[in-house]
Amino acid sequence: MNKTNLLVFLIFLLLLSNSFAQSTYDFLKLDMSARAASLAGSYVTNDDDPNVIFYNPAGIGLLHGTPVSFSFVKHVLDINLASLAYSTDLKNIGRIGAAIQYINYGTFSYIDDNGNKYGTFGAGELAATAGYSNYLGENFYYGANLKVIYSKIADRSSSALAIDVGLHYSLAPQLMNFGFAVTNIGSQLSEYYSTKENLPLDVVFGVSKKMEHLPLTLLLEFHNLNDNNSFSDKLKSFTFGGELVLSRVLRLRIGYDNANRNDLTIGNFAGLAGFDIGLGLVISNYNFDYGYSSLGLVGSINRITVSTSL
Repeated sequence: MNKTNLLVFLIFLLLLSNSFAQSTYDFLKLDMSARAASLAGSYVTNDDDPNVIFYNPAGIGLLHGTPVSFSFVKHVLDINLASLAYSTDLKNIGRIGAAIQYINYGTFSYIDDNGNKYGTFGAGELAATAGYSNYLGENFYYGANLKVIYSKIADRSSSALAIDVGLHYSLAPQLMNFGFAVTNIGSQLSEYYSTKENLPLDVVFGVSKKMEHLPLTLLLEFHNLNDNNSFSDKLKSFTFGGELVLSRVLRLRIGYDNANRNDLTIGNFAGLAGFDIGLGLVISNYNFDYGYSSLGLVGSINRITVSTSL
């Protein structure tokens, strides 16, 4: 790998993380769904999208039918991601979900100390998730995921096991939902070298509210509640989103991620870093979603998602 490719790759890995703690598999924190991303990842209270399995396994318990969703993410440079999420009901047992996430970092060159090229190598990571959800009581659901994670960079690889746990409570008369999740609890099974790294653990609490006389849903979440910071600092890692139903066919979404904006501010300039916007189209039995996320001076991310029910 030449110095330019190495520098770009390391910068990208830093952008995935909201802290400088040693961790791996940070791709698990990336928003795959275009709809979720356009709401700045404020999805822990979602109750109508199989992609909720990536945010709160309890949310799959509120789904209906057999929904399936495919997402493609065009990141900076030649980095691409894709995901597939699915859910179905098992009578008298509960509801299950399954998902796959994959990221390809592109191709890099092997270069020796004298600047001679002698081949190329790739880098990619994958996570396979199986989830389960059921109810604790009226309008109260719990859920859990099991994840198998694999990463490969050139001739080195690493693997891990992780679980997610979550709760979802709905206040139907008030049109409100509350969600709580702890994601990526686990450990590496094998390391790249001899150093064991931490997984990107995240503790999230969120609330969403549907307006009574307006076709608008507002969402607010607090992330990284597990960080060893003061209470006031914990509250700075918040996301906010809004979804407006313009018609039977069209939805407009906007989001804001305060931690991303702070991380992506260069000097005194942030531009639109931390802001997200998206559109949703409902045509027949299909949902087509597009999401745009600004990274400020670094660039932007484009996402598309297609969802339906089998």
